[in-house]
Amino acid sequence: MARWEPGATERLVVAAVDLFTEQGYDATTVAQIAERAGVTRSTFFRHFSDKRELLVAGQETLSRLLADGIADAPPEAGPLEAVAVGLERAAGAMGPANRDLGPRIKAAVAAHTELQERDALKSVGMATAMTAALVDRGVPDAAAHLAAELGVLAFKRGYAAWSAEGRDGGDDLAPHALAALAELRAASAALH
Repeated sequence: MARWEPGATERLVVAAVDLFTEQGYDATTVAQIAERAGVTRSTFFRHFSDKRELLVAGQETLSRLLADGIADAPPEAGPLEAVAVGLERAAGAMGPANRDLGPRIKAAVAAHTELQERDALKSVGMATAMTAALVDRGVPDAAAHLAAELGVLAFKRGYAAWSAEGRDGGDDLAPHALAALAELRAASAALH
């Protein structure tokens, strides 16, 4: 078993998702995940604190990309325009492997309450990062929170659509996330 092979994080996530699907979350051990991924237990713990963390791998990176995109939006961009730039930045980091894992991760999360709670925290982290980036741009707090929540919802809806289309949906998540944001923006205007 190789100790320092590249791609260990990705292999661990795939192994965990496969095992959670095959035998359930509770029945899957860290040792089994490490073995399936071809790494040692100590390598597992260098990447993740526990098996719950596997399904939110990349959360910090995703939140940072969303916030960085918002920060880099043109100064004249409104809150939702800035969120769109953040969505494009985050979507650019997602590839076919992310799309292929999406439905499998969703099924694993849906089958276990603890994972649902962890997934909810991921959404909170994304919204918090976007809200802070919007406030830093001078957007009032309430508007920043609302725009960030719409951004999280747009990301989730866009990701779900992109994942559902499989390889036929193209390699780019951004059009799906931006379409979802436009749909949500229109829906919110209809709430008057």
